[in-house]
Amino acid sequence: MKTLNDYLAQFVSFNAKELEVFNHPFHSKSLIKGAYLAKEGEIARKLAFIESGVMRAFFRNTAGKEYNKTFFTEGNFVGAYSSLITGAENLINIQCLTSCEVLMADYSQITNRYAEFASFEKFGRKIAEYKFILKEKREIELVTLSASERYDIFKKEHPGLENKIPQYHIASYLGVSATQLSRIRAKY
Repeated sequence: MKTLNDYLAQFVSFNAKELEVFNHPFHSKSLIKGAYLAKEGEIARKLAFIESGVMRAFFRNTAGKEYNKTFFTEGNFVGAYSSLITGAENLINIQCLTSCEVLMADYSQITNRYAEFASFEKFGRKIAEYKFILKEKREIELVTLSASERYDIFKKEHPGLENKIPQYHIASYLGVSATQLSRIRAKY
């Protein structure tokens, strides 16, 4: 399992003092299956690092139909980034698909240290760049690849996840119906 410090080290080399300061605002929290980390219409304040479990980010259209935007798994940060950055209301929901153990902090406690620690600001920039790259890749895949190709990528990027969450969530993420996903899976 990737710890918070392991995750940080992928992006920035923090010294011991910086790690201590960065980790200080985080506290352990258990979230039950179905709980929300963020809800549309609310203003996000929390950033979490998933130690175990699976969450999804999704939005609803005006008819109430849900569309899965992404999945968050252990060893990754999760938060309603647009709301955290702008202070505007969430457009998305973030919900636990399994019980989750997280380290949670107020986002402002991290960003308020940017002026004091250049490494914090560098980390924030690198995470933003990384998330942008993932978002762009996903958008291109949705419009250029077949559903089967997107399913192959899903399996590589999220090994074992299809055994932990309902298939209709995967279908929504891939932009196909549950029936289409069943047909794709039958070919394997």
